Amino acid sequence: MRIVLVGLPGAGKGTQAAFLAKNLSVPHISTGDLFRMNIGQGTQLGRQAQEYMRAGQLVPDEITIGMARSRMEQPDAVHGFLLDGFPRNVFQAEALDQLLKDDGHSLDVVLNLVLPHEEAVTRIAGRRVCRHDSSHVFHVTYNAPHEPGLCDACGGDLYQRQDDTEETVRERLEVFDRVTSPITEHYRLRNLLVGISALGSVADVTERSMVALRERGVRADRVSTPACDR
Repeated sequence: MRIVLVGLPGAGKGTQAAFLAKNLSVPHISTGDLFRMNIGQGTQLGRQAQEYMRAGQLVPDEITIGMARSRMEQPDAVHGFLLDGFPRNVFQAEALDQLLKDDGHSLDVVLNLVLPHEEAVTRIAGRRVCRHDSSHVFHVTYNAPHEPGLCDACGGDLYQRQDDTEETVRERLEVFDRVTSPITEHYRLRNLLVGISALGSVADVTERSMVALRERGVRADRVSTPACDR
């Protein structure tokens, strides 16, 4: 099965993708992982992408598409995958359609995690990260530390990343609306899009996603979810 997951920043795509991919026994392929893998392995595409990134420029669609194509051709993705962060615009969506068609395949469903803009701002702008260990992440509302400004795990200072400031988040949302949001219409016209409310706990959103998959004929059993909702 071949699934695409889309949604606003802060909608929880990465978290949901990990659970759903595990449940469906298909690889979770994210744009971030594609870039890290290709750059880390020093592939031609990785070197090209790094040149653009070092220059502060956007990586051309053709490079991102090439990375996605190469990953989808790996043995573990032969029978399906879950894409998270790709495609990012209509050009990439059309390229993905063609790649799959060339191999005699097509997408099964596109899950759209729907979240109000203001909730996205609240979720992202409220995040605080430990300076000593970035894997320790808290939230001023949903997962507040016992001692304000201090990490529960190691006592390190908590800070707000530059990408998480309200001003930056609103800019990211504007870019999403302008560049990425149109792909929902692309998939709606192909009867592939299914909207899933991203409000509530991780478990709630996962359950909604599994119900939607089952309704589309995709087997999706219950999987365990973390105790923390954010």
